[in-house]
Amino acid sequence: MMPLVVPILLLAAVEVAGAQQFYPPAPGASRFAPPIPKPPELKITIPVVPKMDELPNRNYVPRSPRPSFGERVSRCLDAGAAAGLGPNARAEFSRGCALRD
Repeated sequence: MMPLVVPILLLAAVEVAGAQQFYPPAPGASRFAPPIPKPPELKITIPVVPKMDELPNRNYVPRSPRPSFGERVSRCLDAGAAAGLGPNARAEFSRGCALRD
């Protein structure tokens, strides 16, 4: 009985080792390739929430000083005369022009 047990155990060991070779690797993967690295962790940034009791920070750029009203009217009257406007049209044009500029 003993001489029959040894060949059966050897045959069983060969069968188990042979059965492990029938599992193919995943598609596109190699047995010898290193494992795929983990993806980088996501960095979640929290936006700054404005506070209701704070005034917004404004960056005011200083403007050049505006010419006086008389200078603007004179310039607009000259522009109206250069455009060929009559006295009544020139007065109307100069009012709108001086307030706009």
